[in-house]
Amino acid sequence: MLIVMKPQTAEEKIQGVINYIKERGFDAHVSRGADHTVIGAVGRKVIDKRDIELLDGVSEVIRISSPYKLVSRVFQPEDTIIDVKGVKFGGGHIGMIAGPCSVETYEQVDATAKKLASYGVKVLRGGAFKPRTSPYAFQGLGEEGLKILREVADKYNMLVTSEVMEVNQIPMFLKYVDILQVGARNMQNFNLLKSLGEIRKPVLLKRGLSATIEELLMSAEYIMSGGNREVILCERGIRTFEPITRNTLDISAIPVVQKISHLPIVVDPSHATGLRDKVAPMSKAAVVAGADGLIIEVHNSPETALCDGAQSLCPEEFAELFDELKALASIVKKEF
Repeated sequence: MLIVMKPQTAEEKIQGVINYIKERGFDAHVSRGADHTVIGAVGRKVIDKRDIELLDGVSEVIRISSPYKLVSRVFQPEDTIIDVKGVKFGGGHIGMIAGPCSVETYEQVDATAKKLASYGVKVLRGGAFKPRTSPYAFQGLGEEGLKILREVADKYNMLVTSEVMEVNQIPMFLKYVDILQVGARNMQNFNLLKSLGEIRKPVLLKRGLSATIEELLMSAEYIMSGGNREVILCERGIRTFEPITRNTLDISAIPVVQKISHLPIVVDPSHATGLRDKVAPMSKAAVVAGADGLIIEVHNSPETALCDGAQSLCPEEFAELFDELKALASIVKKEF
């Protein structure tokens, strides 16, 4: 349930309500808006909401019927803006993430990052651990890949995002990565999500291959219920009956999610289409639809890439696209 406090309620009264619900077995999640404070009471206990309504400073108590509470706009009407060391996602800000699918060599990452940094990209992506359908495909360099990403990113004053695969990898990732990414195959790895709820770094959560929007939001709820409020959702295409593209990019998910959730949502047009020449039009469509960010695969030599070269842009193609995206962003009153 949501407990809406009266405007300008004193802090000690707010704390009194928090203590009251905690004593009755609920977790308290506080959202402070410009006009009033909302306390989310999350738990499996039964409590008469009339008892809470009588507490000093309480304006109203609202029971939430949807299974996701903390990610809902009922809990927080205002957009959440995730600020990662100056790079913002949400609230009119579009964050750009770009880089190779996989970390292959230091030289490969350095050459790609150097170009991207010159174009104004602030967040470098790259897979150090690769979840591949085939056990014989390139699996990534592991921790050595993370070290390369961190070293190159620091060289060009960039941030790092990479996909974490298992709970026991989290301490390692915290040493090298600024945004921890959860891939489509791990969207419902609930032990991993719970553990990511205990850290205090942003998490980029990708929609599963066949997941509904509600299931994506419920996965985000796992992270937020653990105390980590810095969650970025990612639409990366879903599996349908259409075989021409790698997946089907659900552009409609952007406005749908933004209506029911305050969390920012970014789009991955590279994995969604699997085709280099489709990345640009889908990126433009995502910006026009209101996306809060993009994550695009860029490789200094796509034709020799060990992983997903067919969906990776070369740096020059990306530069041209980025200029066009900036122009489109201004039309929808957003900015990179």
